Amino acid sequence: MPSDYRLSPALAARMMGASIVLLAVLVFALTLVVAALDASIGLLAVGVFVVLLAIAAVGWYLTQRAYVVRLGADGYRVRLVRGAGVKQARWKDVEDAVTTTLHNQPCLVLRLRDGRTTTIPVAALAGNREAFVRDVQEHLNRGHGLRKLG
Repeated sequence: MPSDYRLSPALAARMMGASIVLLAVLVFALTLVVAALDASIGLLAVGVFVVLLAIAAVGWYLTQRAYVVRLGADGYRVRLVRGAGVKQARWKDVEDAVTTTLHNQPCLVLRLRDGRTTTIPVAALAGNREAFVRDVQEHLNRGHGLRKLG
């Protein structure tokens, strides 16, 4: 059964803030165009309405749909993390998973058999960090054909 790990509230807020700034710049540019062309203020109103819809859509996406890590039966996929390294791999290609601290951030590092790695900063994830690490270990064990005893 696949497991999705969503954005932490802090990371979602940062991404939302960046989106709002970008959309505000678009409204400012539209305002300049409307003023320079002496166009109808209705055009600006429509633009602002579209931007408000875009803000709502981005907020919904970041809080309800966007995931950082998806763990599946065959492998994993990492998104929205710069510098993660390998963004997706099969469990059969993963040699092991270790926890470490990089740049004062707790991380889970998936080491692949070919020497490449995937680094997942657990602070980017919503939810319990230890539960995430346990879930990765369980998926990794199942991907290697190992079962729990008992």
